[in-house]
Amino acid sequence: ERRCSGSDGPPAFRWRPCPRPAACVCRALVPGEPSAAGAPASSPVAGSCLRIPSRACSLVVPIAKPPSPFLSLQVAAINPNHPLAQMPLPPSMKNCIQLAACEAHELLPMIPDLPADLFTSCLTTPIKIALRWFCMQKCVSLVPGVTLDLIEKIPGRLNDRRTPLGECLFILYLPSDLFQKLFRQDLLVASLFRNFLLAERIMRSYNCTPVSSPRLPPTYMHAMWQAWDLAVDICLSQLPTIIEEGTAFRHSPFFAEQLTAFQVWLTMGVENRNPPEQLPIVLQVLLSQVHRLRALDLLGRFLDLGPWAVSLALSVGIFPYVLKLLQSSARELRPLLVFIWAKILAVDSSCQADLVKDNGHKYFLSVLADPYMPAEHRTMTAFILAVIVNSYNTGQEACLQGNLIAICLEQLSDPHPLLRQWVAICLGRIWQNFDSARWCGVRDSAHEKLCSLLSDPIPEVRCAAVFALGTFVGNSAERTDHSTTIDHNVAMMLAQLINDGSPVVRKELVVALSHLVVQYESNFCTVALQFMEEEKNYPLPSPAATEGGSLTPVRDSPCTPRLRSVSSYGNIRAVTTARSLNKSLQNLSLTEEPGGSVAFSPGHLSTSSSASSTLGSPENEDYILSFETVDKMRRVSSYSSLNSLIGVSFNSVYTQIWRVLLHLAADPYPDVSDLAMRVLNSIACKATMNARPQRILTASSLTQSAPASPTNKGIHIHQAGGSPPTSSTSSSSLTNDVAKQPVSRDLPPGRPGAAGPVGVQYTPHSHQFPRTRKMFDKGPDQTADDPDDTAGHKSFISATMQTGFCDWSARYFAQPVMKIPEEHDLESQIRKEREWRFLRNTRVRKQAQQLIQKGITRLDDQIFLNRNPGVPSVVKFHPFTPCVAVADKDSICFWDWEKGEKLDYFHNGNPRYTRVTAMEYLNGQDCSLLLTATDDGAIRVWKNFADLEKNPEMVTAWQGLSDMLPTTRGAGMVVDWEQETGLLVSSGDVRIVRIWDTDREMKVQDIPTGADSCVTSLSCDSRRSLIVAGLGDGSIRVYDRRMALSECRVMTYREHTAWVVKAHLQKHPEGRIMSVSVNGDVRFFDPRMPESVNVLQIVKGLTALDIHPQADLIACGSMNQFTAIYNGSGELISNIKYYDGFMGQRVGAISCLAFHPHWPHLAVGSNDYYISVYSVEKRVR
Repeated sequence: ERRCSGSDGPPAFRWRPCPRPAACVCRALVPGEPSAAGAPASSPVAGSCLRIPSRACSLVVPIAKPPSPFLSLQVAAINPNHPLAQMPLPPSMKNCIQLAACEAHELLPMIPDLPADLFTSCLTTPIKIALRWFCMQKCVSLVPGVTLDLIEKIPGRLNDRRTPLGECLFILYLPSDLFQKLFRQDLLVASLFRNFLLAERIMRSYNCTPVSSPRLPPTYMHAMWQAWDLAVDICLSQLPTIIEEGTAFRHSPFFAEQLTAFQVWLTMGVENRNPPEQLPIVLQVLLSQVHRLRALDLLGRFLDLGPWAVSLALSVGIFPYVLKLLQSSARELRPLLVFIWAKILAVDSSCQADLVKDNGHKYFLSVLADPYMPAEHRTMTAFILAVIVNSYNTGQEACLQGNLIAICLEQLSDPHPLLRQWVAICLGRIWQNFDSARWCGVRDSAHEKLCSLLSDPIPEVRCAAVFALGTFVGNSAERTDHSTTIDHNVAMMLAQLINDGSPVVRKELVVALSHLVVQYESNFCTVALQFMEEEKNYPLPSPAATEGGSLTPVRDSPCTPRLRSVSSYGNIRAVTTARSLNKSLQNLSLTEEPGGSVAFSPGHLSTSSSASSTLGSPENEDYILSFETVDKMRRVSSYSSLNSLIGVSFNSVYTQIWRVLLHLAADPYPDVSDLAMRVLNSIACKATMNARPQRILTASSLTQSAPASPTNKGIHIHQAGGSPPTSSTSSSSLTNDVAKQPVSRDLPPGRPGAAGPVGVQYTPHSHQFPRTRKMFDKGPDQTADDPDDTAGHKSFISATMQTGFCDWSARYFAQPVMKIPEEHDLESQIRKEREWRFLRNTRVRKQAQQLIQKGITRLDDQIFLNRNPGVPSVVKFHPFTPCVAVADKDSICFWDWEKGEKLDYFHNGNPRYTRVTAMEYLNGQDCSLLLTATDDGAIRVWKNFADLEKNPEMVTAWQGLSDMLPTTRGAGMVVDWEQETGLLVSSGDVRIVRIWDTDREMKVQDIPTGADSCVTSLSCDSRRSLIVAGLGDGSIRVYDRRMALSECRVMTYREHTAWVVKAHLQKHPEGRIMSVSVNGDVRFFDPRMPESVNVLQIVKGLTALDIHPQADLIACGSMNQFTAIYNGSGELISNIKYYDGFMGQRVGAISCLAFHPHWPHLAVGSNDYYISVYSVEKRVR
C-alpha cells in the first residue's frame, strides 16, 4: 500500500495493486477483510486507487461500482426489522479509481524485449519504457547506432531538467483537460494518470485497450505525441556521440517550438477559438530560466484576452508557478509579473491570503516604491496591494509594517491619473476598520495630502480621494478630541464637493458623510430635530423682483438654492415608486418636559409590532421624511438662522453636514438622491425615538439631559416586536400615503422615493445622561430595555451605503488592455457605423448649403404638423437626423418631421414646480446625447432617446447653477454648447456665467456678469474665447474668458431698453453680434466698436426668436398668434398666421421656435399644443 498525503490530514488516496480481480473486489467492498499480508485492510473512505494488470481486469471496473445489494440496504434503513438493518454499511466507492491494462476479451502482450507487466511499468517508470518502446518502432531506423542497450546509458538524472534524461521527463509531463480532478487534488493520482496516457499509447500498439474509472477520452492519437516523438528522436540521435566522444548535449527545441506555436495562436487566432493546447507547456516552462522571460510575456498576452483566459490559466494550475517566481530578484521580470498578478487578482481576489503567507506583498511594495518603474506598472502594483489589504486584516497589518502608507503618499502627485486613483483607493482600504493604519496616516498628514485630490481634473481620482477620506473617518475605534477635530476638518473639506459635476463623486460623497453620521449619531439626531421643528414653524419668504428681470436677493448667502413652492415631484421613467408628502410630520413638535429638559414629542405616536430597523433601506420605500419635506427643510435652513434649541450651535460642523445631506437628497441624479435620503431617514427615525422619555431603571441615571454625544453604545432602531414604553404623550401613527404609479413612455411618473406607512419600535433614551458630563464622555450604561443594537444600526447604514466604485474600477484590469480599440479596427461594426454617419453628415451639410445658396424668398411651406402631449416650451432640431425634440414643462417628446411620427416621449425627472428652459444636442455628429436644463439650475443628459428598441437612459445629471436667485419673472437657465472644446456655458437667474468642462465633469470658471439682472441669452465662440450674454435689463455684455475675472468683461452695450430675447455671436471670421429685444429692435454690433453698426425694426411683443446660423434669416414669434420671418436686410419674407389645410385654423400664441442648424427649416410651438415645421417652397427643395 502506497500513501500520498497532502499538507495535513489523512492520505487522499490509497493505491492497492491487486493480482486477482475477485480478491480486489472483495477487499474493496467488504471492510476489515485480511489483506494478502494478513493485516486488516482499511476501508477506502478517503479514496482508493486500484491497479489491475491481469487478463480479466476489465471485469473489475463494472464490479467495483455500487452493486445491487445497496437497494436492500436502502430498504433496511427504512425498516428497522429488516435482517440487514444491524449490519454495517459498506464503504463508499465514490472516490475509488480503477486502472485496468486491457479489455475483457484482450490478451496482455508477451514480448521478450518488454517487461512482463508492461502496464505497471508504464505507470511506474514511464521514461524508461517510453524510450525502449520508441526504439522498437520502425521509425527509429532513421537514427543509426541507437540500440536498446544505449537506452540504459542515457546520461543525467530525472530530477535535473538540464540533463537529457530530465528533459525527456519534463517534456512528457503534459497536463490534460481533465486534471482539474485527477491532476490537481493528489500528487500520486496525478502522476498515475499522466503515466496512464503513455500506457494507453503503448498498450494500444499491442492491441490492448487500457480502461479506467473515471473514463478518460482517448489521447493516444493526440497531435502532441508527434512533438514528443520528435523530441525523443533528437535526444536519441545524440546518444552515440555523447557516449563515445563526450560531445555536449544539445537541448531539444521542443519548448521553443511550443512557445512559437503559442505565439502564433495569440497573434493569428480568430476571435472565437478553442483554448490553446500549448498553455500547460507554457506553465511548465515558467520555471526554466532559458525560456522564462518569453513564456511570461506570452502568458501575460494570453491573460489579457479577458477573464475567461485567467480562469482557464488558474484551472490549469498557474498559481503555484507565478507565486514561486515572486522570489526572483530579476528586474526584467518585474513588469511581466506585475501585469500577470494584476490580471489574476482582477478575476480572483481570494489569492490575497496566499500572497501574504508567502510574503509576496513585499515584492509588490518594492515595485511600488521603485521610482524607475513606469507609471503603468506602478498602477497595477497599487491595484494588487489594494486587493491584498481589502477586508483582510492580516494583509493590512503586513502592508502597514511594509510602510505602504508612506509609499502611497509619495505617489499622490504623480502625473498619471490612474496611478493617483489606485493609490488613493489603496490608502482607503488599508485603514478601513484598522485604527493603527489610520493613526499612521494621521502622523503622515495623509488626510491633508488626499484633500489636494478633491480638485483633481479626473472624476475617478476625485472619487477615489472621497472614498479614502470616507473610510478615514469611518473607523469605529474610540474617539478622542484630537480624532474628532480631524474628522470635522475632513468633513468640511468633503462638503466642498456638494456641487461636483460627476454623480459618481457625489455618490461617494454621501457614503463618506454617512460614515461621519454613524460616528456622531447623537449630534446629528439633535440637528435633525431642530431642522424638523423649524421646517414646521418657519414661514417661507416670497420671491422678489423688479421690472426688467432685475434680481433682488432675499438672503445674504450667495449659495442658497432658488426658492420653490412645495409641490409633488416628478420622476425618471426608470423609477416606479412615487413618494408623496408626509403630512404626519406637521404634528411633530418640541415640548418642554417637567424639569426643564427639552424632549421631542411626536404628536400622537403609536408603533407596530412588525417594526424593523430597515427603515429607509432600498427594500423598504417607507420613508419618514419625504422628498418634499427634505426640500422644504433645505430651503428653510437657507433663509433662517435657527436658534440653538439643545445647546448645539446651528453653524456647527454637524449642521453644515446636515445641510449638505439635505442638498444631496434633492440631487437631480436619482442614485445620489436615494443614498442621501437613506441617511436622512435613518437619523430622522433615530431622532424621533431618542427624543421620547422613558422610565429609567437605575437611580443614577434619572438626571435629564440632551441626547448623548458619539459613543460606541447608544439606542438604535429596535429589531424586535412589542410595544414602546408608555409615557405621558398620547399615541398615534406616523403615516404617509404611498402613491405608486406604473411607468410608461407617455405618462410622467412620480419622483423617486415614496413616503409610506411607517411602524417603528421606539426605545428612546433622552434622559439617561447628566448635563455636566464631558463633551466626548461615554455617558452611563444603557437601560435594561435597550439591547446592544448599536452595531446593528451602524451596520445597516454601512451595508446600504455602498457605491461599488472600487469594484467597478477593478474591472479595468480584467479587460483587455493590449487589444486595439474596436473603433480603430477598420473592419469593426462600430467603425463602419461611424464612417456611415460621417458620410451622412457631409451629405446633409452639402445639400443644405446648396439649398441656401439658391436664395430663400419664402419660408412658409408647412411640412409637419402634430399635436404635442404638452404645451411646447423649448424646441430643438437634431443637426443631422429628421428628428425634432419638443420639451414641455417636465417631459420631452421626439418627432420625425419627415414621416410625421412620434418617436418617443419620456419624463425629464425634474420636479413638477420646475420647467425645462433649454436643450442642447451633444455629439450631434456621432452618437448623440440630449442635454436638458431646468429653471432650478439642474442639468440632465440622456441617451437612447428616439430609439424604438431601447428606453431613454440618464447618462449624468448635476446642479449646473446652485445659486439661482428667486424672481417673479425669470429667464430660468440658459446654456450654450461648444462641441469643439466640450465646454458648456450656463447662466440664468444668477449673477455669474458658469463654464463647465464636460470631459472633466467639473466647473472651470465663474465669470461675474456685473449686473443685477438675469441672463436671458448666451452665445460663445470657441476660436476667440468670447462669450456674449443678453440680459433682462437690455444690456449686451461681451466676456473674454482668457482674462482675469476682474477684467474679463471687455464690452458692454446698453442700446436696448427692454428684455433681450436673443443675442447671437456669428461664427464666421467677421464675428458680428446680433441681438433682438422684446420691443422688436434688431441691432448689429462689431465687438471692436463701442456702438451698434446697424439697426432694424421688426414686430413688437416678441415671445420667441431665433437666428439661423447659416442663412441670413430671423424668425419671430408673437403673443398675437403669428410667426414672422425676416431676411438679413429686415425685409419680411413670410408671415404665418394659419395652419395649412381646408379648415386651417389660426395659430396659437407662439411659445417657442428654432431654426435647423443646417436646413432652412423652422420649428414652431404654440400654446395650443401644436408643433409645426416650415420650409422653403417645394419647388425649391
